[in-house]
Amino acid sequence: MIIFPETSFHASIRGLDMWWRVVFPSLLPFFIAAELLTRFGVVKFIGVLFEPIMRPLFNIPGIGSFAWMIGMASGYPSGAKISAMLRKRRQISRIEAERLISFTNTASPLFIFGALAVGLFHRAELGIIIAASHYAGNILVGFVMRFYGSEEEQTPKMSLIPSTKRNIIHRAFQHMHRTRLQKKQPIGEIIGESVTTSVQTLLMIGGFIILFSVFTSLLQVMDITVFIQTILAPLFITLQLPTDLIPAVFTGLFEITLGSDLISEIKEASTSIQLVAVSFILGFNGFSIHAQVASILSNTDIRYKAYLYGRLMHALFSSIICWAAFKWYTNHLVTFNEIIPVGSLFKSEQPLQLLNVMYHIGPILTIISIFISFIYIYFHRLRTFE
Repeated sequence: MIIFPETSFHASIRGLDMWWRVVFPSLLPFFIAAELLTRFGVVKFIGVLFEPIMRPLFNIPGIGSFAWMIGMASGYPSGAKISAMLRKRRQISRIEAERLISFTNTASPLFIFGALAVGLFHRAELGIIIAASHYAGNILVGFVMRFYGSEEEQTPKMSLIPSTKRNIIHRAFQHMHRTRLQKKQPIGEIIGESVTTSVQTLLMIGGFIILFSVFTSLLQVMDITVFIQTILAPLFITLQLPTDLIPAVFTGLFEITLGSDLISEIKEASTSIQLVAVSFILGFNGFSIHAQVASILSNTDIRYKAYLYGRLMHALFSSIICWAAFKWYTNHLVTFNEIIPVGSLFKSEQPLQLLNVMYHIGPILTIISIFISFIYIYFHRLRTFE
């Protein structure tokens, strides 16, 4: 950083710009909503309803479906955040939380279709292949991890409490009502705490984004990626893969967006190889996401190794599925075009328009949210001292 101060400065600005324009405003509503739904007992309601699905498939309570849905909708690291929150409130056991984090931390559909398919590859239909392989690989990870730690303590089945004679809807409302009665705080205080907790988590995430933005830029300017390419070149030549793919994938292991951008610019690689490489780094999550998840889990008794196992499996599964899906897609491309144009199903401008809107209004939402959080903390501590 001392030798290359200009590179470090511009990299930190790039990371900060990404955080306050896109990451913060896109994740904050999900984090606040998750906190409120948990405190009001809605998550318990969802848990009872999904118990018959989550137990047989993933060997976790139905309440884990909430982390899974939020993780898929909002992207990294929401799944880990919700899983840690459920564990802190003793709604799932430690081993169930570890199974949960292994497959609930995924990329959001907006990132896959908007940033990757349309923004980098300029082909909206490729987003379907990337998303299908990413989420299918994620489901396979969850199924494999159901056998992880099977000898350890499980939480009781909520669908069987307190009575099996009543229907599942009635039991779901009963659980939600009991959870709400346990909270003696007024609604205003619950909302305030939800906002401040979410803002604090996003501030931590922003720090990691800036840190790894600087780190990956320094790796490039110090020619570390070139050194890695020299070592792995014989292996890639043997596998008949372009050696230019090495620094791109290596960069993507640290920062997904930058790595995907480099992969999409490699002219020597076919589209199938590019998509497989992108699916690999998407499944792995990148060390920046790993650091964010490790920081979130540090306040709980959840072990990080389960998350690492899940990421390695996800990278492998999604890569294989992506290769098979692309081959199937190219073989049936003529049939698809004869039936219905892809463009009529998915307008390529829509994801970019949504990203552009968020890019312009994001900083305003970020500043307002941090200001509200600061005001709440100030008056809350003032009232405590009194």
